[in-house]
Amino acid sequence: MKFEKLTENKIRIIIKKEDLKDTSLDLHTIMSKVITSQTLFLGILERAKKEVGFESIGHKLLIEAFYSNDDVIVFTITKFEALKDKNTISIDVDITNEDTTCPKPNPFGKTLKVKRKINKLPKSNFGIYKFNIFEDFCSFCNSLKKLSHISTYKLLSSSSVYLYKNTYYLVLNGINLKHKSLLQFYSCLSEFSDFCTHDNHFEAKLKEYGKCIMKSRAISTGLKYFG
Repeated sequence: MKFEKLTENKIRIIIKKEDLKDTSLDLHTIMSKVITSQTLFLGILERAKKEVGFESIGHKLLIEAFYSNDDVIVFTITKFEALKDKNTISIDVDITNEDTTCPKPNPFGKTLKVKRKINKLPKSNFGIYKFNIFEDFCSFCNSLKKLSHISTYKLLSSSSVYLYKNTYYLVLNGINLKHKSLLQFYSCLSEFSDFCTHDNHFEAKLKEYGKCIMKSRAISTGLKYFG
């Protein structure tokens, strides 16, 4: 994967098939997920910041993704507007087939426009999130495991899962609000769950009337067995 800084507000990212040989991803997956997965794209932006100093948080971005039959994807990312909310990113995505002479149809359809907004980071070191089914929690752990640079031991002190009224609740305690990957962690979490509350009185209700499925190290356990 190659990062090129074109100007102060524009970078180019080139991804080849061989760049993904040690991962479970392929070029088709990346092209599909860049418009459906905040987690994957935040990982790319985080690496762009490290590689070429491209700061994207707090800006509106235009993402132009070109796919060719040479097993190459080229992302051109342009930063063109500062946002009032410095903890958000607004994204327009434009995906086209780079090789217009190719007889095969573009597998990703025609030009596609998508706007994404990353939720503002919470200011509480405690939070409860709900999963409709337990498989959603397993999928969250599976997605989080792919982000190997995120250490949950440094990000929060404890996590528990409760079953209450046919709904699964993940209780997070001791959240490190200064952790560098906190935004990416919450983006991953929001793909599979819904925010419930920052009120710890609800945790007391879960303890009294719910059933504790996984105690203290729920995420770590999920990463081990379901990731």
